[in-house]
This record gives sequence, C-alpha cells and structure tokens, in this order.
Amino acid sequence: MRFLALIADMVGPGGRLLIGVDLKKDKAILEAAYNDALGVTAAFNRNLLARINRELGADFDLKQWRHRAFYNAERGRIEMHLVSRVAQSVRLLGRRFDFIEGETIHTENSYKYSVDGFTALAARAGFATDTVWTDANRLFSPHLLRTEDEAD
Repeated sequence: MRFLALIADMVGPGGRLLIGVDLKKDKAILEAAYNDALGVTAAFNRNLLARINRELGADFDLKQWRHRAFYNAERGRIEMHLVSRVAQSVRLLGRRFDFIEGETIHTENSYKYSVDGFTALAARAGFATDTVWTDANRLFSPHLLRTEDEAD
C-alpha cells in the first residue's frame, strides 16, 4: 500500500495510474509458472547471487543453490527462495555467513490479488477505481485508477 500511496502523492490531484495486477488463481497454475520447465525463473533467481558475487565481491557457488517457488495462500503470494544444497560458508563484505543444507534465502514475494481486494488496497492508498478489465480467464487485470480532484 505504501508504494501506491507514494504514486498517488506523486501524480497529485486528478492524477491517473494504469497498473496491471496478477490475479489469484489455482495454486498449481502459479507454481508451474514460477517453477517453469525451462528453468528461466530459476536462472533469474540465481542471478541474484551472481550479481552479489560480481558487485559486492561475495563467493557464492551458484551450483550449490537450487531455486524453489511456492504459493503461500495465507499471505496471497508466491515466495521465491534459493535453497542451499549443502552445508556451506559464503564470504561477503568481509563477513562469513554459514548455511546448513536445506537453509533458504528468501529472495522475492509476488503478491496475487482479487479484483475487489486490489481496488480496496488502492482506495486505502488514495485512489478511486475508474475502470477494471480482465482477460477471459481472469488471470490478469489492468486497473485504471485516479486520485480525487482538488475540487472533489
């Protein structure tokens, strides 16, 4: 909500925002998308460690980490993790970090919303909903939001 409130403040009175929302859907669909057979999402996730190595001088061995994504229904989000395949130590910025086999680094949350849930969230952030569209399968939803005019 803080992000939307910041945008509402930035666009000011009478401002508009067009934003796409990934809608809640069957857990199997979500988990298949984030654990894709080609490994695209896994490579994206492991790239975080490659960047930490390159930009911060760490020594993560990328082969010792596997991607894991799952839907957390209670929180309405996909959680992406990198799971240590072995007990290992990593050096980063002059410090040593020890990981046990199976320990995870939680790298990303991707929240999913219902149309009503997102419009309520947008309202708490200072937006009214002008128009909502969905695809035929109700998997994705663009929302046209607006802030109130100063005269309103």
